Amino acid sequence: MKIMVVDDEHDMKLLFEQRFRKEIKSGQLAFLFAFSGEEARDYLSSNGATEVNQILSDINMPGMNGLELLKWIKTNFPELRVAMITAYGDENNYRQAKEYGCDDYMTKPIDFTELKEKVLL
Repeated sequence: MKIMVVDDEHDMKLLFEQRFRKEIKSGQLAFLFAFSGEEARDYLSSNGATEVNQILSDINMPGMNGLELLKWIKTNFPELRVAMITAYGDENNYRQAKEYGCDDYMTKPIDFTELKEKVLL
């Protein structure tokens, strides 16, 4: 299973690689990292969604934010699962994410035990 993590904070890459070390080493999971909504959109535009099983996207990013990315993904790849991650428990963001079709919504700090259960279903 390949998961794309979209977050403008570069330290998230190291955090995911540490927390999922065993699953990555065993080949159970692979991660792609995009550091902006535009980078994720460009990857999906070029490669399609066949290489990615799920997207985990931050909401608050400069440029194309996570909600704009979610709307674009669900318009172009409606079958692709997208979970939104935010540091802010903002009710408006939650409503908008649900309206745009997000499959899950989590707040930071990420509970990696819970996240592992969700992605390894």
